[in-house]
Amino acid sequence: MGYIEEIERKRKTITELSDYVWDNPETAFTEFKSAAYIEEALKAEGFTVEDNLADIKTAFKGTFGSGYPVIGILGEFDSLSGLEQESGKSVKSPDGHSCGHGCGHNLIAGGTFGAVLGIKKYLEESGKPGTVIYFGCPGEEGGSGKTFMAGAGVFDGTDVALTYHPSDISEIKENGSLANVQVLYKFDGVAAHAGAKPHLGRSALDAVELMNTGANFLREHIIQEARLHYAITDAGGYSPNVVQAHAEVLYLIRAPKTKTALEIYERVNDIAKGAALMTGTSESHDFIKACSDTILNDTLQRVFYQKITELGIPVPDEASLKLAKEITENSLMDVPHDLEHPLHYELEPYKGYFTQKYGSTDVGDVSYICPTAQFYGCSVPFGAPGHSWQWTTFGKQPYAYEMEIFAAKAMAATAAELYENTDIIEAAKKELREKVPEGYHCPIPKGIRPRSMTSFLKK
Repeated sequence: MGYIEEIERKRKTITELSDYVWDNPETAFTEFKSAAYIEEALKAEGFTVEDNLADIKTAFKGTFGSGYPVIGILGEFDSLSGLEQESGKSVKSPDGHSCGHGCGHNLIAGGTFGAVLGIKKYLEESGKPGTVIYFGCPGEEGGSGKTFMAGAGVFDGTDVALTYHPSDISEIKENGSLANVQVLYKFDGVAAHAGAKPHLGRSALDAVELMNTGANFLREHIIQEARLHYAITDAGGYSPNVVQAHAEVLYLIRAPKTKTALEIYERVNDIAKGAALMTGTSESHDFIKACSDTILNDTLQRVFYQKITELGIPVPDEASLKLAKEITENSLMDVPHDLEHPLHYELEPYKGYFTQKYGSTDVGDVSYICPTAQFYGCSVPFGAPGHSWQWTTFGKQPYAYEMEIFAAKAMAATAAELYENTDIIEAAKKELREKVPEGYHCPIPKGIRPRSMTSFLKK
C-alpha cells in the first residue's frame, strides 16, 4: 500500500504542520497564520487551492484529481481562548498566549492533511478516477464555520466526508451531537443615581437577571436532553450606585434536533421580551450562529472501523505514558480516571447503534449533506476534560503525533476502499436519504455573517 508508505514518508511534514498550528493558536475566524500555512503546504504537494470560501477569509479547500467519487476530508485549526499552556507540563503552566489548543485541533489539521497526501498517492498509483478535497474549516469552536460553509453550498457535490478528532478513548463516533443556537441578548434602559433618584432609572441589568430567571423556569418545560447555557457578557459597569443603562447576556441553546433548538430559541426570545416589559427597558438580540445535530451513517462507519482494525491502533511510548500518569496524579483524581492505564488507546468495539451525547459540532451540518464518519483517536489521558489545559499540554507529545499519523492512514485507507468499491458510497447515500428525506436546511438565517467573539462582544 504505497499510500500508507507515503504518509509515513511525510511524517515530519505532517507533524511540523500540527506543531505550527499549536505554536500559533488563533481563535474562531482569526486563524490567518494557520490557514496560510496549510494552504501553502497543500500547494507544495500539488493541490489546487481556493481560498475565501463562503466569503470567510480563513476558509479554503485544496483539490486533487477529477471526477467521481469526490471524497472530502474535514480539517480544523482554531483554538480556544484562555487555554494557553506550555507543552509537556503535568501541571497548569500558561505559556503567555491568550489562547491554546485545548481541543486538539492542531492534530486534526495535521491528521487530515496527512490523509489527503495518502489519498493523492493512491489516486496517482491506481489511475482510478476520483477527487479528494481538503476542506479547511475555521471557527468550529463557538463559530460554526462549517455551517456557514454548508449554507453557502461549499460541500455540495461531495460524495463522502471523513474526519478525525482527538479524544481520551479510541472509537468510531457513534453518538449524536446536539444542535445549537447562539444568541446575544441586549437590553437598554435609563441611567440614574441609584441612591438619590432610583425611580428615574430603568435597569438593563435587572432585565438580564429576570431573563435568566425566566430561562431557569423554562428548563422544567423543555425536553430533558435540551440545554440552556448563558454568560453575562456586559453587566452594565462597575458602579453599584449607578442604575445600569445597558447589559448583555450570551445564550447557547442546545437540543437533539435542529428544529427543536430553533423552537426553544423562539421561547427564549419571548422570555427576553417579557424581561424588557417588566423593567421598562428595550430589548434586541443578535443571532450569532447555529449548527445542526449529527446524522450517523452506519454503512460508512463500518468501513472506517474495519480499516482502523486492519491497521491496528498504535501502542503508546513510555514517555507519553509517564506524562499521562503525572497529569492524572496531579489534576484528574477528582474525575473518572485510570492511574494504572492512563492512555485508553485500545479501539472500542463498534456496536452500530445510536447513543445521545451532549456536545455540539458543526460536522453535523456536513453529515446532512453527504455521508460523514469521524474517528476519535486517543491523544490525551483518560478522563481529561475537553477544552482543558491538559489537552493543550498533550498536543505536541509523541503519542499525540503517533495517533495523528494513524488517523491519517485510517482515513486514507477508508477512502481507497471507497474508490475501489463505489457501491459502498451509493449505499451510504441511500441510508442518508432514508434518515433525512427532507435534505439539509441551514439553521443560520440568511444575511448572518460569521464573526469572531472579540467582534460581537466588543464594548
